[in-house]
Amino acid sequence: MSDLNPSDSRAVPEGPAGQGRFRPSTVEAVRLARIGDAIDVAVPGPVAGVEVTGISLNSRAVEPGDLYVALPGAARHGADFVRQAVEAGAVAVLTDDAGARLLALSNDVPVPVIIVDSPRNVVGPLSALIYQSQPGGGQPQLFGVTGTNGKTTTTYFINSLLRALGRKTGLIGTIEIHAGGDPIPSLLTTPESTDVHALLALMRERGLAAAAMEVSSHAISFQRVDGVLFDVVGFTNLTQDHLDLHLTMDDYFATKAELFTPGRARAAVVTVDDEWGRRLAGAAPVPVTTLATSAGTTADWTVTGTAARGLGTEFTLSGPDGAKLTVHTGLPGSFNVANAALAAVMVLAAGVDAATLQAALDEHDPFTVAVPGRMQLVSDEPAAIVDFAHNTDALARALEAVRSPQPGSRLIVVFGATGQRDQGKRPAMGAIAARLADTVIISDDDPHDEDPAAIRADVLAGAREAKEKDSLACEVLEVFPRAEAIRRAVELARPEDTVLVAGRGHEVWQEVKGVNLALDDRVELRSALTARGFNVLQDDRIES
Repeated sequence: MSDLNPSDSRAVPEGPAGQGRFRPSTVEAVRLARIGDAIDVAVPGPVAGVEVTGISLNSRAVEPGDLYVALPGAARHGADFVRQAVEAGAVAVLTDDAGARLLALSNDVPVPVIIVDSPRNVVGPLSALIYQSQPGGGQPQLFGVTGTNGKTTTTYFINSLLRALGRKTGLIGTIEIHAGGDPIPSLLTTPESTDVHALLALMRERGLAAAAMEVSSHAISFQRVDGVLFDVVGFTNLTQDHLDLHLTMDDYFATKAELFTPGRARAAVVTVDDEWGRRLAGAAPVPVTTLATSAGTTADWTVTGTAARGLGTEFTLSGPDGAKLTVHTGLPGSFNVANAALAAVMVLAAGVDAATLQAALDEHDPFTVAVPGRMQLVSDEPAAIVDFAHNTDALARALEAVRSPQPGSRLIVVFGATGQRDQGKRPAMGAIAARLADTVIISDDDPHDEDPAAIRADVLAGAREAKEKDSLACEVLEVFPRAEAIRRAVELARPEDTVLVAGRGHEVWQEVKGVNLALDDRVELRSALTARGFNVLQDDRIES
């Protein structure tokens, strides 16, 4: 999934039925004069009474009554599409000086134009004003989760736990959006701020009591959560990723840390297993509850007494004043223990008492909820698993989690690296796979506009160097296209082996040179297993 900034305002994603799917059915009109006051811009009297009932960055998603925000882009300026926005019903335009100059050339804009130095800076607050999604006033209690890995699963866990507590909940994240109606597939980890505020208003309108949202570093950098105040934010971990955007780990951390400030959050729960978490907990200017899931780390809440239970883990969560919770997750891996613990402590930090939470854990087992493409089991003989692990830390954890203790069993992994992203992690991922798997099959992920062969070469170099340097016995193969790589993995597998297909998870499209090609790892894995006569587990979410 791409979480980069759109190249121009028309690239802002929509739901399948258009942006209207994201909006409440009724919005109280806001006069243009009030919008001007909010951003300290004088609006001339003749147009001060123009009424605005929506806001959009995408001319193709404009609805009657909208304020169209024309932003500069890498390829085009949003001002180039004002005519289309007005034809769709936009009643006013907000843009910068460059956009105003473009509009002056056309000399035929029939709606008011408001000019500010940086429109992006005011989109979030204006969206909150127009959709009345400011804190209070019946808004759902809002949970935000950030970190490199674990955001999706933790938000699903929070949502499942809140439902177990009897609350009607919403979800905004990488896989899908739930706002009290049919799920809407996501195109960004965190939608644009116009959509975020519309969704919060829609959730309020539909009577949702709470919502969990993934907050990516891109979302913070590109101001997609501006104007949002979270009741509780949570931090999972920080490992190398997205350095194509942030350049250094310190910059990456600083972006994440912005979420843990009074303008964005009332309270925080920070996992302090790594140095970044400890640094964040010590510096955040909001009330912080700390969580440790690894031995030897002091925190307000700690994970102890882990024991295998089926594919998952049962553990004790110990807190202040002798408080203890018995928690179970049916998802494999120590990282899912961390995700479950973080979800539980975040709900506690929101005001739920431990006894009530324990009753919900005992009755509903909420942390065994299936998360699409996250440690998703497709077959059990051989164990065939699809996971979203797409960086060094996540891949290592996934490989360690699925390694069978059965003597003689082998671990086969299929993965690649994404094009036009942090190139430094490619050889490191290859090395990790070589050290932790018996058979490494390197293929393509989403090449985007980059040469797939060059990406594979980077990953292969890391795997082969590690194999030679450490005298590893693993087999390293290059197989493409990806569907063929998955078939090869299954051809090599015996019933006692494990096949992990990593990197794409729930995604159903592979982007190659600007073209989206249908590709679902789960479908390909099921097909390959069936062709060899292996039994597959049924999942209604997978269309074959």
